[in-house]
Amino acid sequence: MKQHIQIVHEPTALYRMAAGVYVASTKKAVAGNGRFTVVLSGGSTPKALYSLLGNDVELRSHVPWQQTYFFFGDERKVGPSGADSNYRMAHEAMLSEVPVSSSHLFRMKGELRDADKAAAEYEQGALRILRSCTRPAPSIRPGDAWHGTGWPHCLVISRYDCACRANSAGHRELGAEAEDRITMTAPVLNNAAAVMFMVHGQEKARALKAVLEGPYVPQKLPARLIHPHKGSLLWLVDEAAAALLDRRFIPTVA
Repeated sequence: MKQHIQIVHEPTALYRMAAGVYVASTKKAVAGNGRFTVVLSGGSTPKALYSLLGNDVELRSHVPWQQTYFFFGDERKVGPSGADSNYRMAHEAMLSEVPVSSSHLFRMKGELRDADKAAAEYEQGALRILRSCTRPAPSIRPGDAWHGTGWPHCLVISRYDCACRANSAGHRELGAEAEDRITMTAPVLNNAAAVMFMVHGQEKARALKAVLEGPYVPQKLPARLIHPHKGSLLWLVDEAAAALLDRRFIPTVA
């Protein structure tokens, strides 16, 4: 795994850099595989990136939307129109603004009362598009998120606390809500070609330092489990979130 940490001066620059990574990833994937698969996260930081990609005319023109397949890393137990739905957020911020086919959108059915059934449906249905490039089939589970295998050839966009197992003390310790979700497993994400974490804000500084510099305690810090086997891991961090980090070996960019 190649891990890179880059600190930017403020959130707007962070979003712009993330958008550049996204566009470059789409072009590389389509050139090599004929398609681009991306796993989207919920949260306010990814939402800002999605809005930029969906509404900036210049950026939007460089993305091969019709060759892109969108998946979701996790979903709350709500329907697609629910206020807390990650699908709704991504759709309103980006997907409704770009020329992507509805057949290329794969949402998790959070409205199903049985989370195991929702996970099984996502695994058996939505992930069929990846069968030809996956060894073996991926696994997705509600609650406990850390069992499963393989998902290559995609970019994962994430927050620092994405794909946490529900109801863990460490999850609450990081300031994230403890609740049941349908969640992709760590091994699935670790077979991505690239994973990009986006972190901004002073309230994330303590958690970020614990993830990047603290002891390896995945039960409390599930983000430590994300280490792509053959891909890259990029942390894009603004100055406020990086306030507690050892800065000696981390580049700062404009």
